[in-house]
Amino acid sequence: MGIYVSKEEVINQKNIAEKLKENFFMSGITPRVFIQTFGCQQNESDSEKLYGLALLCGYQRAESEKEADLIIVNTCAIREHAELKTLSITGGFKKLKEEKPGMLIMFCGCMAQQDHIRKKLYASYPYIDAVFGTDMNYRLPEIVQKCLDSPKRLSFVNDSPHNDFGIIAEDTPVERLSKYKAWVSVMYGCDNYCTYCVVPYVRGRERSRSSEEIFKEVKQLISDGYKDITLLGQNVNSYKGEYTFPGLLKEISKFDGDFVLRFITSHPKDASKELVDVMASSDKIAKHFHLPVQSGNNEVLRRMNRRYTREKYLETAYYIKEKLPGVSLTTDIICGFPGETESQFEDTVSLIREVGFDMIFTFVFSPRPGTAAAKLEDQIPHEEKVRRFAYLSEVQNEIAIKLNRDYVGKNLRVLSEGETGRTGSNKIVSFDKPCPEGEFVNVRIISARAYGLDGEVI
Repeated sequence: MGIYVSKEEVINQKNIAEKLKENFFMSGITPRVFIQTFGCQQNESDSEKLYGLALLCGYQRAESEKEADLIIVNTCAIREHAELKTLSITGGFKKLKEEKPGMLIMFCGCMAQQDHIRKKLYASYPYIDAVFGTDMNYRLPEIVQKCLDSPKRLSFVNDSPHNDFGIIAEDTPVERLSKYKAWVSVMYGCDNYCTYCVVPYVRGRERSRSSEEIFKEVKQLISDGYKDITLLGQNVNSYKGEYTFPGLLKEISKFDGDFVLRFITSHPKDASKELVDVMASSDKIAKHFHLPVQSGNNEVLRRMNRRYTREKYLETAYYIKEKLPGVSLTTDIICGFPGETESQFEDTVSLIREVGFDMIFTFVFSPRPGTAAAKLEDQIPHEEKVRRFAYLSEVQNEIAIKLNRDYVGKNLRVLSEGETGRTGSNKIVSFDKPCPEGEFVNVRIISARAYGLDGEVI
């Protein structure tokens, strides 16, 4: 379980928010907030909480950064490309600040936890008013108030060298950006320390929300009409509440209501047969399993500190496909991990063919400061990484189109997102006509592509 923010502190933040709202009202001001979000589903969820807190302070959502009085940049540090893109966009906010000096610009999320990024911000981005870390979101009212009271740049970052930062704040408002899809965090942080990954250093150690709080949030979402609910965690199988994660999933699947229940992400070393059996036991649990393999070679997996073998992964994948007919099995692959030989790369190719993934998310290895893999010798040339990336994409396209063709002629239940929708197995379906968002519709599949299906609404 995690360390919780005290109820007194939560109330204190709400009191600060109410005072801010009152001051804005008395001044005849209706300030607007815009949050630029980069990265994973957890960041999207965090941004919804930041929006909720900002609205509590009296802000309204802005449609763009140009309309905003408060810009929050919620960042991702998984790959260098994401960091460079974030810094470039943040650099563009300088002109907005010059045009509107009273604007507040804040920088938060995973990049804010990194010392080298903060040094760069302090040296080259003087117009940023506040930097705050991944476990400081609940303090947004206080951060806004202090920025308005002082011209000095503020920093709210817990940079413990042992990565033992990380707390859980309940009873904070959430502004859902969708009326039918919702994220529900079940745990935060990671204790796995894969050698290429920065997550434990920027998200802290694992901590789990109480099952009671999770149940309460999910029941409220169902009551509010949400149809697609995703349980979030860096490794949901590490959940350590009053239930195991399979137990938690099973209990939620018993709730009344017409909804689809998803989860992300699972670590292969912890993906149990019990979890698969629970998925098979309920029609409410989506038949989609994202199981990141990263490499198909045992030596590369060892150097990645993944703590499973190719053989163990294949055993799990076979069990998933056996117990969940029609399951969509997806994965992540890293191309060009340091020292990866051509033969080791071919092991990854053969695993992809053997499993037959519905989709793979392929990434070129990006050395992350502070991780063990960044210090490894025999870094692969960028051109070779790109070649391997392109080849994997070709292989996967062949597999995906073959799998998707099996859906042609079938009738599927699809959750509409307007002109497209998503099946329980996470397949994207393009409709022949728009449908109301957030409604389940029946669709007959008429054609298939590598990354989606085309269908006629019945």
